[in-house]
Amino acid sequence: MRESIREYVSDRKEPMMDTDFQIVGIRNTEDQTVGRHIKWYQGKPLISALLLAVILSGCLCCHLIMTKNPGYMDLAHYNEAPGGEFLFGTDTMGRDIFSMIWYGGRISLLIGVLATLISTVLAIVFGSVSGCAPEWVDSLLMRFTEIFLSIPNLLLVILLQAVLGKASIFSISFIIGITSWPGIAKVVRTEVKQIRNSGYVIAARCMGGSFWHVLWKHLTPNFASSIMFMVVMNIRSAIIAESTLSFMGIGLPLEQISWGSMLSNADKALMTKSWWIILIPGLFLTVTLMCMTNLGNYLRKAVNRKESYL
Repeated sequence: MRESIREYVSDRKEPMMDTDFQIVGIRNTEDQTVGRHIKWYQGKPLISALLLAVILSGCLCCHLIMTKNPGYMDLAHYNEAPGGEFLFGTDTMGRDIFSMIWYGGRISLLIGVLATLISTVLAIVFGSVSGCAPEWVDSLLMRFTEIFLSIPNLLLVILLQAVLGKASIFSISFIIGITSWPGIAKVVRTEVKQIRNSGYVIAARCMGGSFWHVLWKHLTPNFASSIMFMVVMNIRSAIIAESTLSFMGIGLPLEQISWGSMLSNADKALMTKSWWIILIPGLFLTVTLMCMTNLGNYLRKAVNRKESYL
């Protein structure tokens, strides 16, 4: 009987392995070739970064490359076309445009940075207070922000500038800064509401940490990357606002050279057919703004990519 059972099992062993069972998890795979290697510079705005670095370096080190005094009025060579002595020509008052470009760019960039610094600090404080406040206070602050956003920014800047009187670098920076914070504040408020109940924030509060300590040590480092692209775009917007005010005649005076004040001579340039007076400053301004826009878009995509991974 036992021998017949063994013979039966031995006869059924091979077909049972073939038909009823299958070994999985071990498969012969062919060697797969690695796809095309992505170079480190692909997808990054290197050209924009390089152009912006050249313009910033020229503006910061303008005293090394200026060929003339930017404020000197050489009336014997007014409206002179670009040439050997005057690389970018002269304006209607005989000032060297090449020297004015680099000297005036430093003023425009300074206004952009100062205005953005003011607006960023205001946005971080306001957004953090709104994010940590009770529900009714948060709703009240957000309604105020929405009302502020509904007012056209340029009209508000013009109104405040008219109230302050004569424009200067710091007055324009202050006005642009206090009118361009709401967008960043709404992002900060959203980020703070997400991380305010995190363990390290609660631990800092339990250990006696004040609001300002928690804000600068724990909250700000966690949402800094989310607002970085908005900070870069605010610098661009501040430069545009300063140029617009100067073009309208209510910005910096002519003796204070900036890209905006150089563009305020557009009507005189068109009447005298001196194209270089408006084209060259406008080209530098446009290239700078486009480079900042590309860098801001890259930072925005990087932040979105990081959040999608999480």
